[in-house]
Amino acid sequence: MTIPADVLKELAVAVGESLDLEVAEGVMVARPARRGARRRYSVAELLEGVTPAVARAMKREGAAWHTGPSVGRELP
Repeated sequence: MTIPADVLKELAVAVGESLDLEVAEGVMVARPARRGARRRYSVAELLEGVTPAVARAMKREGAAWHTGPSVGRELP
């Protein structure tokens, strides 16, 4: 659905943001989607359970990703 720029401005939303749509008595109402508070993780939480062996395996997988052949329309 295309929404005119002046309507987006009135709703204080940008292109690509989500809207909640509601239809009541033949009228559609658009509101900016409610955004829940995003949980923030500490570095320690993100790395929890990562052992040196897991880190080495991740490094090997990453290296294969960088040096492997192109499989799609990647830029060289």
